[in-house]
Amino acid sequence: MGITKKVTVLAVGLGLVTLSACGSSDGDGSGAGGEGSTTVTLVSHNSWAVSEDVVAAFEKQSGYKLKVLEDGDAGQAVNKAILTKDNPQGDVFFGVDNTLLSRALDNGLFQSYEAEGSDQILPAYRVDEGKHRVTPVDTGDVCVNYDKAWFEKKKLTPPKTFDDLAEPAYKDLLVVENAATSSPGLGFLLGTAAEYGDDGWEDYWKKLKANGVKVVDGWEQAYNEEFSGSAGGKKAKADRPLVVSYASSPPAEVIYADPRPETAPTGVAEGTCFRQVEYAGLLSNAKNPEGGKALLDFMAGKTFQEDMPLNMFVYPVREDAQVPEEFVKFGPQAKEPRTMDPAKIAENRDQWVKSWTSLVLK
Repeated sequence: MGITKKVTVLAVGLGLVTLSACGSSDGDGSGAGGEGSTTVTLVSHNSWAVSEDVVAAFEKQSGYKLKVLEDGDAGQAVNKAILTKDNPQGDVFFGVDNTLLSRALDNGLFQSYEAEGSDQILPAYRVDEGKHRVTPVDTGDVCVNYDKAWFEKKKLTPPKTFDDLAEPAYKDLLVVENAATSSPGLGFLLGTAAEYGDDGWEDYWKKLKANGVKVVDGWEQAYNEEFSGSAGGKKAKADRPLVVSYASSPPAEVIYADPRPETAPTGVAEGTCFRQVEYAGLLSNAKNPEGGKALLDFMAGKTFQEDMPLNMFVYPVREDAQVPEEFVKFGPQAKEPRTMDPAKIAENRDQWVKSWTSLVLK
């Protein structure tokens, strides 16, 4: 979700180190490699994280070493991948979500490949089935999170809906990400467009602006520096008790706390959620396409799918993948998230972002 959004950045805010893949380069030091290369290179946004034993399993099973290049927020990473598509940095790109998918496909970023195990992916998350240019990997809900302790101290009921956020009681409390540079920021914008329609979302943002919404560039700054409910925000003495993040952020706050609390210190305003799906694809000019195909097969497989939740704090898309107890207890998916047809996103996204920028940032 460009998701992003997630535990790698969160763990930094908590002063912890997460497990991530940094496989060695191939023997000639060429990184992405070429014909006969023993290295497969994954390009991702900076929220990639996977367990070391899962990386080892892939490397043993496939015979390839895994190298990971993290390239900023999801929106930035997608734009850079498009600009470098003729001479890509790697073989597989992970982290393009449903808010940006059409941009990647329209620019020819990926080549066709149907990953093994794709038939186990829930139908709701499958797209581009005629060409198979991308493989669904994970899903998550972009939602406003709130600082429980702050609202309890103020004896104020936390907001539940988009409408609530524009009420005077919540003036100067909300921080959001820039919709032009951040995947969750764009997801939240699309959520408001889904809620209020083509003719109403701009008026809604005028109300948010008048109500003191704060805009920052990306999720890391919003969540770990501006949001009072996160571990990072507490250290930074943050003063905004509302933030655009994910429905899976509360479990992360529990899991990485020492000692673990009985309940999550943050909550989710379920009436503000927009569902994201993240995809991976074989880059059109991959230097090691066979290694890329092996990696996509693995990412669609059950081992990787069940490893994701507690590393990247997203939900698996395979119907047979088990979800951790912590997710069930502290971060269930929204029951009625806002959604939008990918064709509508493709048709309106750029103009909506342009209008949003003019309206909110100027």
